[in-house]
Amino acid sequence: MKIDLAVFDMAGTTIDEGQHVYRILSETSVAHGGPADVDQWHGAAKHEALGALLNLAPGDEKLELVVADFRARLAAAYAEFPPKPLPGVPDALAALRAAGVRVALSTGFDREIVGSLLPALGWDDSVVDVVVCGSDVPAGRPAPYMIFRAMETLGVTDVSRVLVAGDTPRDLRSGRNAGAGFVVGVLSGAGTVAELGAERHTHLLPSVAEVPGLVA
Repeated sequence: MKIDLAVFDMAGTTIDEGQHVYRILSETSVAHGGPADVDQWHGAAKHEALGALLNLAPGDEKLELVVADFRARLAAAYAEFPPKPLPGVPDALAALRAAGVRVALSTGFDREIVGSLLPALGWDDSVVDVVVCGSDVPAGRPAPYMIFRAMETLGVTDVSRVLVAGDTPRDLRSGRNAGAGFVVGVLSGAGTVAELGAERHTHLLPSVAEVPGLVA
């Protein structure tokens, strides 16, 4: 199994944040008159999810206020329950990089959230090569654009040598839409065996900690 780039989701895939992000997404939606059920938006860019939940168009001033409210609520939750790397993930990332594999994180969080989250985890360019946010591209998952942005940034040209891993169906659809050679579902987060198994994939694994075993 030869890969040049591994693209990993963050919450539920590489980071244990107690799924507070989905609780806060639901709370924010309800607070602004939207529905409480956000299950279909697992893995989505959060500004896109809130826009759809509240029927607000991109660029709408009200949506910007709602997103700011979401950020504030999430920051408070993370201050009380600090996210941490999932077991075995730091060693897995280090092993991949030692083997010459570039490592990217892709996330539905915007750059402001990531900018506070990564330093709290102690993750910098010695841990990952690039981080791509849903707010960096024209559309978040299941669009493939975050994967393509990571490839572009790191100079990776062969999508068949890219591994994409995540804990939600949207993660797998994104990898499939990108044409990634390896599309890996991990069972460390929101997605169940049934949900991830229903999507086209190459592997289902307990966690990202198992990925270096595929590459070895």
